[in-house]
Amino acid sequence: MTKLSDTQSIILSAAAQRADGNVLPLPGSLRGGAATKVVAALLSRGLIREHIIDSPRKADAAMNTVWRNLPEPDGRGVLLFITAAGADAIGVEPKTVPYAFNEGTNSAGEPAAGAPTGADEAPVESAPKRRGRPRKAAPTGADVAPAPKTRSGTKQEQVIALLRRKEGATIAQIVAGTDWAPHTVRGFFAGALKKKLGLTVTSEKVGDQRVYRLA
Repeated sequence: MTKLSDTQSIILSAAAQRADGNVLPLPGSLRGGAATKVVAALLSRGLIREHIIDSPRKADAAMNTVWRNLPEPDGRGVLLFITAAGADAIGVEPKTVPYAFNEGTNSAGEPAAGAPTGADEAPVESAPKRRGRPRKAAPTGADVAPAPKTRSGTKQEQVIALLRRKEGATIAQIVAGTDWAPHTVRGFFAGALKKKLGLTVTSEKVGDQRVYRLA
């Protein structure tokens, strides 16, 4: 099973939902060096690919269309697209998407640009620097806040119940039970379940489907 960070999951899920599989635009808060590190990691793992366009269209500051430009005097633009491996990593069957995975060539039949320098090195996040007053000791006993509780009779509870079954649940089964879109279900896994409730969702390929369960 491919392990992804929350940011990587969001980027790949958004790309899989676009009509052409384009990775851009990136999430609004992801810019500069942080964006470069995340994109480089995805490129090095083959989850996205670079695609040279036959135009010198410049990369824009907001990175909404063109990711970067090849070195001068070439100067052509480079786009980013999700790969079949990237779709599979988030539980999307490649055959179900409306676009073809044109792996590694541009419209002129040339090889794709490939990962930029340093892309084969996984980004390392440095520990945040502590500022101001030292933190107080962690509370114990009655001072500790209770763990978040799931709400009774909600779609959240329905999804958790499906994921806790021995046989787990597929995205299609959860969609049928909640009327949510597939990308909403994946966002719920990364957001409400992981961040808010501290639950871990695992997945495995069973036949031609991907099954999800709570760890």
